[in-house]
Formats: sequence, C-alpha cells, structure tokens
Amino acid sequence: MSVIKKAYERVFGSQNEKTLKEFQPIVEQVNGLEATYEALTNEQIQAKTAAFRSRLQNGETLDDILPEAFATVREAAKRVLGMRHYDVQLIGGITLHRGMIAEMRTGEGKTLVGTLPVYLNALEGKGVHVVTVNDYLAKRDAVWMGQIYDFLGLSVGIIQNQRVSYIYDAAAVPEGSAVDAERDEEGSFKVEDAFLRPATRQEVYRADITYGTNNEFGFDYLRDNMVQKLADMVMRPGHEMHYAVIDEIDSILVDEARTPLIISAPAEAADEQYYTFAKLVSRFKENDDYNLDEKLRSVTLTDQGLKSIEQALGVENIYAEGGLRIVHHVEQALKAEVLFKRDKDYVVEGEQVVIIDEFTGRKMPGRRYSEGLHQAIEAKEQVAIQQESRTLATITFQNLFRMYTKLSGMTGTAETEEEEFRAIYGLDVVVIPTNRPDARLDHPDRIYKNELGKFKAIADQIKSSREKGQPILVGTISVEKNEQLSQFLTQKGIEHEVLNAKNHEREGEIVAHAGRPGAVTLATNMAGRGVDIKLGGPDASKEEQHRVIDAGGLFVLGTERHESRRIDNQLRGRSARQGDKGETHFFVSTDDDLMRIFSGERLKNLMTRLNVPDDVPIEQKMITKMLESAQKKVESHNYDIRKHLLEYDDILNKQRHVMYKRRRQVIDMAEGIVPVGKEGDTDKMYTSLREMIYEMIEQEIEFIVSYHTNQQAVPGEESPEEVWNIQEIYETMKTVFPISEEEKNTFFTLGARKSESGSKFDDVKAREAMIAFLLQKAQTEYDQVEARITETVTSAGGATDPASIMREVEKQVLLRAMDSLWVDYLVQMNYLRTGIGLRGYAQRDPLIEYKRESYQLFHSLQSHIQKEVVYSFFKVGVGLQLAPSVMADDNLILQGGEKTLSSSSGSSVGAGKPPKKKMSKKERRKLKQ
Repeated sequence: MSVIKKAYERVFGSQNEKTLKEFQPIVEQVNGLEATYEALTNEQIQAKTAAFRSRLQNGETLDDILPEAFATVREAAKRVLGMRHYDVQLIGGITLHRGMIAEMRTGEGKTLVGTLPVYLNALEGKGVHVVTVNDYLAKRDAVWMGQIYDFLGLSVGIIQNQRVSYIYDAAAVPEGSAVDAERDEEGSFKVEDAFLRPATRQEVYRADITYGTNNEFGFDYLRDNMVQKLADMVMRPGHEMHYAVIDEIDSILVDEARTPLIISAPAEAADEQYYTFAKLVSRFKENDDYNLDEKLRSVTLTDQGLKSIEQALGVENIYAEGGLRIVHHVEQALKAEVLFKRDKDYVVEGEQVVIIDEFTGRKMPGRRYSEGLHQAIEAKEQVAIQQESRTLATITFQNLFRMYTKLSGMTGTAETEEEEFRAIYGLDVVVIPTNRPDARLDHPDRIYKNELGKFKAIADQIKSSREKGQPILVGTISVEKNEQLSQFLTQKGIEHEVLNAKNHEREGEIVAHAGRPGAVTLATNMAGRGVDIKLGGPDASKEEQHRVIDAGGLFVLGTERHESRRIDNQLRGRSARQGDKGETHFFVSTDDDLMRIFSGERLKNLMTRLNVPDDVPIEQKMITKMLESAQKKVESHNYDIRKHLLEYDDILNKQRHVMYKRRRQVIDMAEGIVPVGKEGDTDKMYTSLREMIYEMIEQEIEFIVSYHTNQQAVPGEESPEEVWNIQEIYETMKTVFPISEEEKNTFFTLGARKSESGSKFDDVKAREAMIAFLLQKAQTEYDQVEARITETVTSAGGATDPASIMREVEKQVLLRAMDSLWVDYLVQMNYLRTGIGLRGYAQRDPLIEYKRESYQLFHSLQSHIQKEVVYSFFKVGVGLQLAPSVMADDNLILQGGEKTLSSSSGSSVGAGKPPKKKMSKKERRKLKQ
C-alpha cells in the first residue's frame, strides 16, 4: 500500500470501513425483526417463501425483501440446526448478495453465511449454484445446510464427479432417528448419504439450489454445447449461469485460473518412443548435459547433452534429420526427469500417474499434463503410457465464471489478491470483522541450517506441546515431505495422524479430531479447508475444551514457506477459530525450495562460518521479511502470467460464444423452436434450418461465380484483362449437385453474354444471370432431397413425420460440419498460440499478432463450414446414413484443468498407422536396462 493511500485512509477511512458502515442499517433491520419472527409458528415461517415469490412477481426487488428474507433464514437455522447467524455473518450475507467477496477468518461460519444470499436469490426461480472445491464439501454442505432450505420449501441438488447426481431428500430418513441425530452432531465434517436420493442431472439443475464443484459446473456447460438434442442438455434452459456463490473463491479463481477444463476424445495410439527418451535422459547430469533454472522452472540441453542424444540415436543433427518430433520428445522427457518429482508433483497409483494440486495438496484424478508431458512422466515411471487425445471443447475457469450474471465468493484469504479479483472479475473484497477478538499468537519464523536440524526441532516442539496437552497441526507442502516427516516422527516414537492426497477419503474426520488434547496431525496443504478444528474435538466435554485452552489452543506448525503468502495464511487460519486461543510458528531451513531459490545458499554459508549447530535456529525479522519479499515476487510473477493468459484466452472465448450460439440455434430450429435474438445481438436470427443452409448455398455460389469471373492480371500485359472461366464454374458446381447436359448448355449460353466491347454493365448482368440460374437449380435440388426423404419415410410406413426427418438431416449436416471443423480449429489456435511469442523477436507485439491472425483463422473457419455444408448436403443418400458428429463420441476424456507447462509443439502419430500394442511391465523394464 502506498504512503499516500495510507495517509488518505487515516483521514477519511478505508473503503472497507465505508462498506461495513453502509451495511450496518440493514443488519439492524434484520435484528429488529428477530423477536417478531421468533413468535411465528413453523407453518408461518415456511409460508414466507411463497409470499416473497409473490412480491417479486408483483415488482418488488431482492433488495426490498432482503431484511425479511435474512430474518427468515436466521429463524429457520435456529429451529432446524440450533445455530444463529451473528451480526458479522449477516454482513457477510449482504456482501455476497451484492456480488462481492467476503473475506472471513476460519471458524467464522462461512458455510452458514452462504445460506442467506443463496435463499434470497433462489426466490427468483432462476437457480443458484453453490460452488465448492471438491465433491466431499459439495455433499457435506448440501446435506448439512439442506435442512434449512428444505424447511423453507426450496429444493436442493448435488452434482458429483462421474456424472453422479443427487437430490436432498429429508423424508428419506425419519425425523429423530439415529441417523438424523448423528447428522446434527457430525454434520460439519461427516456426510450422511442416507439423505441423498439419486437423480438425473436435469432434475438436479432444475432444483432451486445446486451444489457442485467448479470442475463439474464447467464440464456440464461444455457438454451442453456438444449435445445433439435439447433433451440431452442438463443445465437450466435460459438461466444456465444466473448467480453463483463460490466457496474458497481464491482457490478456484486464482490457484486454478491457469488450468483450463478440457473435454477430449482418444486420438492416436501412444508412442513407445517415450520410453526410449526416458531411458536416455535418466543418465544426464546437471551442468554437463542440461542447465536448470529453478526460478523460471525451466530446463535446457547443453551442447554436450545434445551430442549425447545425437550419438545415441545415430544422427548428425536431430533438428535436421529427426524433425520437431524428436526435439519435442527430448524436451518433454527432460522436463519429466528433472522438473517433476514423484510424491510432490504427482503420485503413482497402479498404472496411473495422478497429478497433485500444488496449492491444495489433493490428488486430481483425470487431469493430465498437456503436449506429451504426461506421457513422458509415465515413461519415466515405467507405467503404461495412456493414449493421446484431441481436444473437443475447452474453457478456463476465468471465462466460465465471468459468464454468470452475478458472482460472489467466500474465503479466509482474499485481500492479498484483491487487485486481481477487481481487475479480472470486477469483484471487490470486503474484510468481515471477526465475531470475537482475535486471540491468535503468530511467532516469527525460525530458520535452521539444514532439513535434518529442522526436523529435530519440529520433533522437540511436538513433544513439548503434547506434554501439556496442546494439539498440534503440522503443515507440509508436499506428499513427499509429509511422508518423510512422518517416518522421522515414527522413528522418534511420536504417534500421529497423517493426512495427504493418498488418504484423502478420511479428510473431514482426521481434521475434525485434530483438536483433541495432545493430538498430532501431519497434513499437506489440503488441511481440510471447510472443516473446523474445534478445541478438544467435535464431541469434547467442557473439561477437555478447557484443558486444550489452558495449554494454549491449537498449535499450527508450518514446516516451510509456500511460494504464496495466501497458502501460508490458510494454514495459520486453522488456529484460533471464533476467538479461541491458538498459536502458529513456521520452521524453515535453508534447504527449503523457496529459501534455496532466493539466496538461501548465502545464509547457509554464513551459518556454517559462524558454527551454528544444525538444530539451533536464527530468529530475525529481517529474514522473515526477506521470505515475504520473495513470496511477493513470485505472486506478482504468477499474476502477470494469469493476466497474460487471459488476454489470449479472451479472444478464443468470444469465438467460442459465437460458435456455441450458432450451434444452439441449429438444435433449437431442428426441434421447432424459432430463436429470438436478445437486445444488442448482432448475429442474424434464422427462422428455419432451410433458410440457414440455403443462405450458405447462395453465398457459396456467389463466391464461385465471382471468383472465376473476376479481373486477373495477365503476365506481360500492363492492364489486367477480365478472364472468365465458365468451364471451371461448371466443373465446381457439378461437385455440389448434378447438372444435366441441357442445363450445362443453358448455363454456358448465359456465360457467353459477357461483353465483347468491355461493357461492365453487360458483364454484371451475365454474372447475375449465372448466379440466378444456379440458385434456381439449388432450390430444385433442395426440393428433390426433401422429396426423396418423404418417399423413403412414407414407403417404410409408421407414424414418423417426413418433415421432422428432413429437419434432422439438415441438423446433422450442419452439426457435423461445425463440430469437426471447430475441433480442427482448436488445434490450429493452439499451434498459433504456441509459436506467437517468437514474433517478439521481430519487434512485433505477439498479442496484436495473435488477434490479427486468429481473426483471419476464424473468418476462414466460417468459410470452411459453409463449404462443408454446401458440398455435402446434396449428397445425402436415400438411406440417410450420416456419419455422426465428432461430439457424439462415447469415449470422452474429462481433463479437469489440463496443466500447460510446455511451450513446445504438441506431438501426434501419423494418421492411418495401426494401433501399437501396449508393452508389459516386463518389456518396459527390459527397455530401461
């Protein structure tokens, strides 16, 4: 924050203070209604929902009914959950309703806060999406908070991975039963599946409130734009993206902003050359064969490394003789070997390489690194190489969530990314005050000379905390470090629970019990976000709670600094909920990644010269500030990358909107729905598929005739001579539809009217006559296609309407062309984006060049779609056996955020090659020897 801004806020107050002051009168209105609502019966409270909806239909706004709606939810929560919304939670609810981000400390009840704006906005009947970071939280929150919504007459749906969906059904379990009582006691960390009734995806999206993960909402949006029939669409028609409340919004819109969702289909067989190159680079040594830059996370071959590869392959120059394919294999194999570490970046489960999210520490099944990198890692780990794929649809979370009419979110750590939220999403951050004063003690960092010394100090701290009954949560930044420290503590005889990506199924239970007296819990970054750690444990007695409080509350120990301050703050935030006691401490060593990359070696040498013992720390504010400065640099760099990527993706996003809109228009018209344009739409709205196709035919005929009757320069002549190639027009049009000999003669006669004297007027008339003749011919042929279809359907008998079959044929011709060419276009755009950076060396702005060339490519795409439709429509046979659209592939691969870490070109196996047999484990080991 600048000095001027600090001075301004001292005099006039901060924007946050002004916002909180603005919301206070609304809070007082809600509080003023509390006594009245307490006196109402359950039936009277439940009747409020219908009354609110009626008032909205009669012209009142959501803001008009907000105080009463919030008072209704508060009273419902008291009656069904025994929980009351605090004033600060009301402020959080108003913040979310206004389309802002509410930053609330851990334990301040973000889950309960969400019920206020969700109920209010669901009254409009347009659907509300509650977005969570994983399936577990979606189910937990829906079952837990679903009691409030169900009591007030709103339906709740849940979407899960693998297209599994549920409706919350309170009637499924008798009220007062053991399961019902257990849900009330353990609802904050345990999911009671008995309350979930399996349902279709359509039913779930038509519920008033739909819970799900960011991935699932994104995949459903993409899949809805790949279907062949309206009945196959799952999202609420007309209100697909109305209002969303994103839990842990920083995790979704910042941490995952660089990882697009991708739906793909299997392409070619996997290339076994990946094993060959994995074996080659496994022998390479740093500085001799390659150079490593950890700050930039890049690795490059040295001249010696290049020679080693050429010698191994028996070629003189891999760039000349091997082509880009070999270079690509080498680069990806080297990255897999050097940059990506097992149990840090990924884990191996059976024959699968599963990515670990660097921010949450959770496994991400289904996600794959792009451009052959994942296959290179599979080869390195000697597991089966999965088949490569081709992208059918893709979207980034940035562009997905910017489509919502209103967006809001909650998190415990948003202020550090406030600039990004405002610049990219137009979201302001409001820091919500805590309900009780903060009692957390944050100790300055301890810096140790090496990792062993740090581990010894961690063990000593754990023993010290356990002796006085203080629970301790130890945070690690990777599965690898988590398991190393666990092994070290086991050797020291210290009992502990381990939470990492490998045992995430027990996440809620492990975290919920981490507050028991003397409990020791080792967790990666996942650390159970969304689950409160209650002092003494979830079912603790008053005596156990006081024992933990007297011991100092929950002790959170960070084993190293993450590159993002936000992730460190999330770990700190596990301690001291709701004004409880608690303390946090980071133990850092010069061997840690962040320290090593940012001048940790100099500090290590200094400690060695001063003979500082391994387990004796340095505690200096200057060093802590140095670490925070390094974190700020990394954060700034990552923000620049996200902003830069968005500038490029915005271009593709606009083109995607155009294509999906046209595609939806085709499906609507095929089912008898005439599309109605919205205000501001520039795209033409057609009334029928025949009109759309015939316009394409008309434009294609005009183009063909104009192209072959245009002025062309004749070599050796000073002035161009108009060259008319009537024969070429005829030959081209003959491939579109059949032309009889009589029609051919008529056509050539029309073309012969070209002026011999050079009269432009006569030439124009001749062109128009040829165009008119061909258009009339097209009309006749179109009618004949329809007649053939009618005859075929009629002779087959049955109740099928020939007109509906004709519409289906028109739809399939259009969708087949649009879909197949769009898939090819995505490949072209990826190649363009991959190489566009090189334009900078020619003193050209890559972004401007990308905009210019992408516009040309998109214009070319429209022309190709038109040609494909025109040249294929009249060839529809009597059997009507059309090839399906590429989007109809049953073997779709969902890649929940493909991580693009390579700048090299993608690789592909030549078309038409026979599929290669997968190698056995024995064969792979033999190859590596």
